[in-house]
Amino acid sequence: MILRPETEAELSEAIAAARAPLVPRGGGTRGLGAMQGDVLETGALSGVTLYEPGALTLVVKAGTPLADVQALLAAEGQRLAFEPPDLLAVLGREGVSTIGGVVAANASGPGGGLAGACRDHVLGVRLVDGTGRVIRNGGRVMKNVTGYDLARLMAGSHGTLGVLSEVSLKVLPAPETSATLTLHGLDAARAVEAMTMALTSPFEVTGAAWLPEGMAGAGTHLRLEGFSEQVSYRVGKLAERLAPVGAAEVVDAPPRSASLWEGIRDVRALAGLPGALWRVSARGTDAPFLLERAGALSAMLDWGGGLIWLRMPEGHDLRAALGPFRGHATRLAGEAGTPAFPPEPAHVAALSAGLRARFDPRGLLNPGLMA
Repeated sequence: MILRPETEAELSEAIAAARAPLVPRGGGTRGLGAMQGDVLETGALSGVTLYEPGALTLVVKAGTPLADVQALLAAEGQRLAFEPPDLLAVLGREGVSTIGGVVAANASGPGGGLAGACRDHVLGVRLVDGTGRVIRNGGRVMKNVTGYDLARLMAGSHGTLGVLSEVSLKVLPAPETSATLTLHGLDAARAVEAMTMALTSPFEVTGAAWLPEGMAGAGTHLRLEGFSEQVSYRVGKLAERLAPVGAAEVVDAPPRSASLWEGIRDVRALAGLPGALWRVSARGTDAPFLLERAGALSAMLDWGGGLIWLRMPEGHDLRAALGPFRGHATRLAGEAGTPAFPPEPAHVAALSAGLRARFDPRGLLNPGLMA
């Protein structure tokens, strides 16, 4: 059964009346695995509640399409700095991504590794918990709060603690221009070395990604953004600094640079390729040996190596292959029998269980997804 509440009150009533598991869904573009239960769609909870460009603040209902949010901001020369990815192509799905789904998944693209992930830009939320209670947390400005910081807690909870009805976001001005330095022919180790040099330089690199040779868009890509004259100066200085690693090609036309980073953001290089799709978060300097351990069919790096995208052979236990490391591996598609999330350490599992008992005491919302 599919439930489609059109207001927050109807959403509250639907959850309060539920007697079977519920699967919250915005546009159906970011779900992890085939969860069992009645689908609870939030797409009808759509529209802008408040937008103050001068205050860099946007309050929007959770079912609002992400594309509508981006168009609204672009008209005012602003953007979501964490660059939420569109994973429809790489996941092989159809649908419309919603802002509530973005927050619930903590979906963050190339800018997320430097400007902060989605959760770092969420100012406040309204949600309905597993009992049907409406909860509001945070506000229109970034500030400390007492008790639970639900704005951050809900980001990345994948609908297991409550169903978002409204989110308040911090937005930022869009840069005047962007340029990309690309180094060709580097293996993973040398690419991470170059990305680390760039990210620790004073030249304000806002994106650092590596796609191996033979893959569409191959190269070690370094993005710089800002005012045109400043970007031109910083590009030249960064190229000089990286000269010991390799000669850099400058992709300085904004359409070309923007198109390149949209592809990196949306992981298009891995779209249509065979194998289960995995996302590994780790220390950037650990990426080369993690790639060696993984035995992936194909892979790419973002966030200077801190985000590893992998296509793995079906039946291959990625977590066993990687062994212990500082980070975690999440399965996004394929390998249906493998948990999407890794087992939690005992102390973290106890905290997680306590939160679920507090916000969803009946165990109705995506039960078992993150347990």
